[in-house]
Amino acid sequence: MAVQVRVPTILRSYTGGSKVVEGVGDTLAALFIDIDSHFPGLRGRLVSEDAGGLHRFVNIYINDEDVRFLGGLDAKISDGDTVTILPAVAGGCDIMPATADI
Repeated sequence: MAVQVRVPTILRSYTGGSKVVEGVGDTLAALFIDIDSHFPGLRGRLVSEDAGGLHRFVNIYINDEDVRFLGGLDAKISDGDTVTILPAVAGGCDIMPATADI
């Protein structure tokens, strides 16, 4: 049995369009190494080699639990777990453009 990884739309170009991929490993770090062997480049979008941890702009959940509170890349995973990748979303406008008087 493997771990299911839910991939957001923005990263599906790395998985050939797959919404869910499977991998193996006993930690999140090991899972990402395994996944990257099948889908090259995906790990680099999630893990910062310079900082040695997850990129700040990506949120990862193991069975709906935020990995930041589970040990980050050292978080333990088991067969049958579900890992969800959620990119951080930001933006918007705090000032609306002026409109013509009616």
